[in-house]
Amino acid sequence: MKKIIVPVDFSNHSEYALETASFLAKQANAEIIVVHMLELSNAIVSKSESYAQNETFFYLKLTEKKFHNFLQKDYLKGIKVTPIIKHFKIFSELDQLAREEDVDLIVMGSRGASGLKEMFIGSNTEKVIRYAHVPVLVIKEKPIVENIKKVVFACDFSDDDIAPLLRAKLFFEDLDAKIDLVYVQTPSTKFKSTSELKEKIQRFLDKLGEVSFSKEQIHIVSDYTVEDGLRYYVNANDVEMLVIATKGRKGMARFFEGSITEDVANHSSFPLLTFKI
Repeated sequence: MKKIIVPVDFSNHSEYALETASFLAKQANAEIIVVHMLELSNAIVSKSESYAQNETFFYLKLTEKKFHNFLQKDYLKGIKVTPIIKHFKIFSELDQLAREEDVDLIVMGSRGASGLKEMFIGSNTEKVIRYAHVPVLVIKEKPIVENIKKVVFACDFSDDDIAPLLRAKLFFEDLDAKIDLVYVQTPSTKFKSTSELKEKIQRFLDKLGEVSFSKEQIHIVSDYTVEDGLRYYVNANDVEMLVIATKGRKGMARFFEGSITEDVANHSSFPLLTFKI
């Protein structure tokens, strides 16, 4: 891991993300790119050109000063930090920036979203997860400042999970953390007997090649929804981080089908790491 992006809005949650990124950067000797998205109103944009330029310049300088003060943290000492200001809140730009800078990870703080806001607007975290081709680490209630030891990968033992799981295993090997697998069986999923489920798991494990998981690393949970089952397992077993593979659905497909990853990101308090399928 050589480069980490952290989008910030100067809130406590974005500071949790920045402190987490600094901890990971020190472990990997990585650089941090800190991005603030300056949202200029349509009122400014629609004004006369000279007036808009002056007002934009004023807000840009004000943001640069606030940005500079925000980055004066003791935990950032010894880390190469590159601040970047974007002029609009277009979250696909983070993925574009990640590609241009050859970034390995995005770390983002989140307060989540709920109700009508979640349905029609969605949290900024959702948008980043949907667009990013690199892993996205979502930090909620506190920063990660110690080595992570207990990690679980949400798995349905389908072929789609193979590539993200292998990437996740490599990611956590670099952090010296072990990763387990958890499968949530719900009333809405096609019922499988114990023998059928064992066969499915074995077929999946066989496709992993040299990567192996013991029986003790595979856990089965039954609940009414996948989201509830994952939350139950994480909280009941003191899991430090949940990992999920995501297809990043957009548009109407997401509206009607929803996204387990985005639901977990919005409604849970524990750290979440996503890998794009």
